[in-house]
Amino acid sequence: MENKKELSPQQQAELIETLKARFEQNVNRHKGIEWAKVQARLNAEKLWSLSEMEKTGGEPDIVGFDIKTGEYIFYDCSAESPKDRRSLCYDREALELRKEHKPENAAINMATAMGIEILTEEQYRDLQKLGIFDTKTSSWVKTPAEIRKLGGALFCDRRYNQVFVYHNGAESYYGVRGFRGFLRV
Repeated sequence: MENKKELSPQQQAELIETLKARFEQNVNRHKGIEWAKVQARLNAEKLWSLSEMEKTGGEPDIVGFDIKTGEYIFYDCSAESPKDRRSLCYDREALELRKEHKPENAAINMATAMGIEILTEEQYRDLQKLGIFDTKTSSWVKTPAEIRKLGGALFCDRRYNQVFVYHNGAESYYGVRGFRGFLRV
């Protein structure tokens, strides 16, 4: 199996068209941002990571601009937690602790391999201001070190028109829990 982290020119062009179409269909997520400026910042490395987000069901879209760094910010904007990023425990340590019925991977490991980062609780709440997400699924969020050190991890979802934050053992995994990521370009 080939493991190169680059897209062909055709794959890049197709992904850019997909991202542009999503950008144009969801202007409420990125008011005041021009697609041409975003596209100018999409290099081969960032396109590969966006492709991984897309392939795993994340439907990445621009949600903001960081004035300090000059970077545009993509989040996974799929209605539910990305379908090919579910049934994962939180991180490698949690994966190694499982003695039986291990999931295939862990959220933090998978995000790192994709070249993205997992959303924080604050970012997750910001995403929920842009639409309605995770009404049937849940998503791991970046867990503070003091919680993780004690064996726990945090996840969020939206129920009853509210965003909830919960805790679980980091080694747990469920078919409806995945993770959402972000990428700065």
